[in-house]
Amino acid sequence: MSRFGSSKALLVFSIFILIFTSAAHAQATRTWVSGVGDDANPCSRTAPCKTFAGAISKTAAKGVINVLDPGGFGAVTITKAITIEGPEKWGGILNALTSGVIVNAGATDVVNLRGLSIDGAGSGVNGVRFLAGAKLLVEDCYIAGGATGIDFEPSAASKLTVIDTTINNMSANAVLIQAGASGSASASLQRVNLTNSAFGIKVAKGTASIADSTVSGSTTTGVRAEGASRINLDNTLVSDSVGGGVVAQGATASVVLSRSTITNNASGLSVFFGGTIVSFGNNRIAGNTTDGSPSSTLVEH
Repeated sequence: MSRFGSSKALLVFSIFILIFTSAAHAQATRTWVSGVGDDANPCSRTAPCKTFAGAISKTAAKGVINVLDPGGFGAVTITKAITIEGPEKWGGILNALTSGVIVNAGATDVVNLRGLSIDGAGSGVNGVRFLAGAKLLVEDCYIAGGATGIDFEPSAASKLTVIDTTINNMSANAVLIQAGASGSASASLQRVNLTNSAFGIKVAKGTASIADSTVSGSTTTGVRAEGASRINLDNTLVSDSVGGGVVAQGATASVVLSRSTITNNASGLSVFFGGTIVSFGNNRIAGNTTDGSPSSTLVEH
């Protein structure tokens, strides 16, 4: 064979290898995990992976990881826009001694978590920890058995939405909102149950709106605003807290109450060091050991 022929054959072979390698590393828009899967699989519907960590490396940005059947799919770190979705909370994560989901994504990335059951078995760190990204949605999930259920500490401007989710039995916080030094945090919680944790929700830097929800059985405080923070509480029950039901602490901390019930707590409403609690006058604050009173009352228009 001539030198030209050999070079041409080598070029064709190199192109073939390049195409084959690229195809082998291609990421799918939709992947699948199963309790009987294998991370050596391509994560397709008929050859699913075993873990979320195994599937995420084979899923394209803005893609979806679907849960085929109930199982334990392991902790996962998310660094890109992604949706992890399991029906009927089939997507199990056991996060003893660690965090279940860590989100450290790009500035414009949106991460969606649906239908997951994240359990720290009494020794978990965070159910979900958010460090960076544009938005995080947690929907129809159950988080239990750790220090903090959702730890939302963005390094830039980020938003959190939590819908139809229960967070139970946390040694520190069911939900913590605390933006980083150069970050800002905005959270919306709707139809959530924050139960049997030291703090139901604590906002240390940021804003949070809570509606149609229950915060109960807190061993320290049900709803707490401190530092540069604001909490809007609408049509929400805060009950059975060993300490305070609703607390605002610090000159830049405020809580606004509307259509909510604060009952059966050691103290109903408490303010410290210049904090404020504002009521629309349509709340029920009764049956606490000490009910307390709002700093001021607004008139509805």
